[in-house]
Amino acid sequence: MSAERELEGQVALVTGGGRGIGANIARELAAAGARVAVSARTREQVEEVAGEIGGLAVVADVSHPDSVASMVERVESELGPIDLLVANAGVGNTAEPLWESDIDEWWRIFEVNVRGVYLAARAVLPGMIERGEGRIVITGSGAGYLPGASMPTAYSASKAAANRLGETLAGRTREHGIHVFVISPGLVKTEMTSNAPDDAPWTPPELAPRLVRVLASGRADALDGRYIHAEHDNIEELIDRAAEIVEKDLNAVRLQR
Repeated sequence: MSAERELEGQVALVTGGGRGIGANIARELAAAGARVAVSARTREQVEEVAGEIGGLAVVADVSHPDSVASMVERVESELGPIDLLVANAGVGNTAEPLWESDIDEWWRIFEVNVRGVYLAARAVLPGMIERGEGRIVITGSGAGYLPGASMPTAYSASKAAANRLGETLAGRTREHGIHVFVISPGLVKTEMTSNAPDDAPWTPPELAPRLVRVLASGRADALDGRYIHAEHDNIEELIDRAAEIVEKDLNAVRLQR
């Protein structure tokens, strides 16, 4: 199979796929031959992206179990068993101090960024385990571990949880033939980052979709559970060094004494 169509026959579900990073991931996967379901809460956005790539538009809220269950059921009934889940749906919050924040708004960040990943993974995993194969890619963030992170508390804390969730989940699903990855797309210009200065260290928007495409291909399965940055990590070099990375426990967030 040519590299251009390396995902031919795969069924991919991209949450948060109606705009920004998720939409670009959906486009990249479709270009590689995958049948892609695009999910988000805004109907107009998912229908636009799905129409562009010949995919399936699914309106869903990843923070609600019934909505997630219906989303997965529809994708599998119309496209087939899900081979790849890209758990990308996420929200940010305002930069107001924690002691002045709205309680429900603060917790809503966790409901989407952590509970949403959990619910989506929980919904697709039984089928993947039954078939003995599958892949999950979680959109993490450097805000979850970088010292002195300036992002609001809820976003940083939720991404730290998502980062850790991905690593621990990989350790539990590997024996079932399922590979879980956590990626950082870098600082990409999207609606969520609209408040960042123009001279910020922006990451080219095409890098995260290209990384997800490689992870979906299976060539990087030996790196499951690792934290991979779309810009700072060369995925082909990591694949070549996979044995060393695992042996030395590299590309992982660790406490050093």
